[in-house]
Amino acid sequence: MPQKGMRSVFFNSPISSSVPSTPSSSSSSHSSSRPTLPDSMVEENLEVAESFVMRWRPDSTIVGSLFQGDDRDEARKYLKAVKGLHNSMHSLASRDSSSRKLMHAHDLMKIAMERLQKEFYQILSANREYLYPESVSGIQSPMTISARSSVSDFELESEDEFRFANESIAEVERVSMSAMADLKAIADCMISTGYGKECVKVYKIVRKSIIDESLYNLGIEKLSFSKVQKMDWEVLEIKIKIWLKGVKTAVKSLFEGEKILCDHVFSGSVPIRESCFAQISKDGAEILFGFPELVAKYKKTPEKIFIMLDLYEAIADLWPEIDYIFSSTATSMIQSQAVSSLIKLGENIRTLLSEFEMAIQKESSKTPVPRGGVHPLTRYVMNYISFLSDYSGILNDIVADWSLATKLSMPESYYGTPKQEDSPITLRFAWLILVLLCKLDGKAEHYNDVALSYLFLANNLQYIVEKVRTSNLRFILGSEWVERHESKIKLYSSKYRRIGWSGVFSSLPTDVTAEISPEEARESFINFNRAFEETYRKQTSWIVPDQKLRDEIKILLAREMGALYGEFYKRNRVRVRRVSGSDHAVRLSPDDLGNYLSDLFYGHGSESVGSGSSSHSSSHSSPSSRGRLAR
Repeated sequence: MPQKGMRSVFFNSPISSSVPSTPSSSSSSHSSSRPTLPDSMVEENLEVAESFVMRWRPDSTIVGSLFQGDDRDEARKYLKAVKGLHNSMHSLASRDSSSRKLMHAHDLMKIAMERLQKEFYQILSANREYLYPESVSGIQSPMTISARSSVSDFELESEDEFRFANESIAEVERVSMSAMADLKAIADCMISTGYGKECVKVYKIVRKSIIDESLYNLGIEKLSFSKVQKMDWEVLEIKIKIWLKGVKTAVKSLFEGEKILCDHVFSGSVPIRESCFAQISKDGAEILFGFPELVAKYKKTPEKIFIMLDLYEAIADLWPEIDYIFSSTATSMIQSQAVSSLIKLGENIRTLLSEFEMAIQKESSKTPVPRGGVHPLTRYVMNYISFLSDYSGILNDIVADWSLATKLSMPESYYGTPKQEDSPITLRFAWLILVLLCKLDGKAEHYNDVALSYLFLANNLQYIVEKVRTSNLRFILGSEWVERHESKIKLYSSKYRRIGWSGVFSSLPTDVTAEISPEEARESFINFNRAFEETYRKQTSWIVPDQKLRDEIKILLAREMGALYGEFYKRNRVRVRRVSGSDHAVRLSPDDLGNYLSDLFYGHGSESVGSGSSSHSSSHSSPSSRGRLAR
């Protein structure tokens, strides 16, 4: 039963006053075309109506409801009697608008409407759990079928549990559909007799409270612009995550369910159902869809772009449902709020992309990265862009009409010839990486050693290409982009080997197969030992983090050096020892070179080149020690 305070809201209405309630235009507009009933039928309708109305008057001793139990026969007769009473009132009014019978009929109608208003409230209140939007949307949509079939997905331990689950779903549907049918019957009757406004008043108070309560349970709260601006980001971020978790339920279950229920109950009048749904949903929906716009106006930093994209994507993904649910003129302001949030988020995201590009260009550190490794800027930018690539579909929509996207001019050697099918975000990502590469070119100039600068460029480009290859960027930029930059890595590696080991190569004769004197050969061995040790000692602290690139450089270096030194060693080792009487000049064998080179690029330094190859092989070349350093 309704509380006393709530009762006064519903029943202190115009229908309770002594002044006859004037039927709304929706019913009176047909009065002129309504056929006049014979006196006998008017009398009969009045008698039948009085019998039912007085038996079920609000202060009657009858306990219960017209719509309780499974039998609706009494309720159907009551509604039929009320409609008959309404028809008789029109006939009486057409004859004598001040007759006593008409006044009596008005009194009966007021009592009947008060009863139906009470029944309407009781059904809405008593069936709250069965008329929750999740239940209603399940009954009225194809999801009902999947809901039933999904029962089998639960790990039910017995057939009894399975049957009980199905029976529970069936019971919810049965009670929900029964309550919806009763509400529709009452609403049809009240609207047709000119009391639609009173019916909507009851419906609005009960159902709006359910929307408000449901949004509260989802963690959706009303926030002002000033309150959001004053929040710490950590606090606001928690609220954003709560919103992201709840928005799908709010749209697909809460508001869609309420629309289905409202459309069903007030199916007899399009204007009433649209107006009613707008009244119960407007406040909650504007809070829900207004929140992202408030977030979009928060203080901007590049890292916030991802959560902005999450907000944008959430609304964009739900747009078909939003467009359907709030399609009427009465709810157009809700659609407008959702669109406004999308626009503000899009503007924010474009601004953050511009600021991100500007941050790359303004990065001004001049200290070279130790050992030629991957620059922190490279890691930051590529991680940022690879995460952005997960939102490529949304970003394409956001930057599609962004004027900057059409003005990007990239060297053909970097990007190739732009194709008509290249998406705006493809060009944007390629441009951002180009900005990074240009910045890295400048940072390479800070190295005093040219060979190390090329190793730095190879390392950083390898990191960039690997990030592209292992993220959605590989689909966005394409295989041609990857192949083009893999060729550049090979070019940088080649320049590193040529410049970094030039002293070692030049210590050998130009033609290692040419006949030279033992003294000249001995001098070449000594020069080679000295040059190799100096270069090796310097480069053992250098690093190549990527195992694939590290192995490629070492294999090519060992192959080139091994071929030259191996030929020279084979032709001259014995001759030098025979002449000098010792092997001090011939300290390194071709195998020793391979062992020493295998220790390069782990960035841990090394002892100087020793005089014996066996000790080096055992102490420096074990796979386990190299593996640990590589990790």
